Amino acid sequence: MAGPLAGVRVLDLSRVLAGPWAGQNLADLGAEVIKIERPGVGDDSRAFGPPWVKDAQGRDTKDSAYFTSANRGKKSLTVNLSQPQGQALVRELAAKSDVLLENYKFGDLHRYGLGYDDLKAINPRLIYCSVTGFGQTGPYRERPGYDFMIQGMGGMMSVTGEPDGAPGGGPQRAGVPIADIITGMYASIAICAALAHRALSGAGQHLDLALLDSQIALLAYQNTNYFATGKPPRRIGNLHPNIVPYQPFQASDGEVILACGNDNLYRKFCQAAGCPELAADPRFATNGKRVENRTELTRLLGEIFARRTKKEWVDLLDRAGVPNGPINDLAQVFAEPQVKARGVKIDVEHPVAGRLPMVASPMRFSATPLEHKTPPPLLGEHTEEILRGVLGKTPEEVARLRAERVV
Repeated sequence: MAGPLAGVRVLDLSRVLAGPWAGQNLADLGAEVIKIERPGVGDDSRAFGPPWVKDAQGRDTKDSAYFTSANRGKKSLTVNLSQPQGQALVRELAAKSDVLLENYKFGDLHRYGLGYDDLKAINPRLIYCSVTGFGQTGPYRERPGYDFMIQGMGGMMSVTGEPDGAPGGGPQRAGVPIADIITGMYASIAICAALAHRALSGAGQHLDLALLDSQIALLAYQNTNYFATGKPPRRIGNLHPNIVPYQPFQASDGEVILACGNDNLYRKFCQAAGCPELAADPRFATNGKRVENRTELTRLLGEIFARRTKKEWVDLLDRAGVPNGPINDLAQVFAEPQVKARGVKIDVEHPVAGRLPMVASPMRFSATPLEHKTPPPLLGEHTEEILRGVLGKTPEEVARLRAERVV
């Protein structure tokens, strides 16, 4: 059964992660996504290795594992945008597309006649999504933007990591490029919303997504905590600024995360853990009081957790209906029975690697289930198919474009 975006064609001119992440979401949802890449080189992230994708004989290929994380379901067309003929090909494709996704620096595509106004003139229904570090307006709009610097500028690193003075203290980036990924997610939502608007109005529009804006939005309650107090939040490691207990505790053989998101769960925990007096203690009876008296409660609970193993705590708290869990590495993640039952890890047939393990989209639909049949493309794998099937080029025309190194 076709996905919910079947029949939508996306022209993906983006590279690395933020834009490609949005493109992969759209491909997972059933859209036809045509990825435009530089001849002979391709997306920068193809070279972000090691590790590399292995072929069927276990040898390294030219594509990084990084590249495969954000390009499933796409078709690869190589086009030299520096040549007028290459620019003309993209204009032809834009005229036949519903969405164009790009993450060039501000103004770069306009120099090639591929800016929003240029393409709107030939396809007024086109939804043109620009993903940049700082957006299309403001004094920083011409600056390049990369995830690490945006995590710093956007406040993420100010609230991530152990406090200054603590062992290992200091600002930390998140373990994945969270600014890129969240911008790609916001871009996906914006594109779907623009498609819904176009269904009513018949008109496309320009979407302006910025890494900095998205990173700041991701801080959620840390922003509103600042607005409410006038004090910038500080790093507190694995503690939660507004909820207690909501943190890891050291069992006799490792750490267990306890997540008491309300007073009822806290009372359930105290009953199951054999310390009901801590639920009745006025210092800890409400979440507000527990936040005020965090240090003392953490000390008391630490003594209690040390009396049992991780497994004993997980079993005990599961029976009591108290949210908890271990801190898994990725090998342990994919060994979890729940992860296996949900089919999170999938295998996609790849033309070089054979069975390529990937992570399925977390979006689940009852009426239009998603299918993951198309692997990340080889560089230029679909050039002939697109030029002939979409643009109607003859074999002779394709041969000439290849000879002139346009594609």
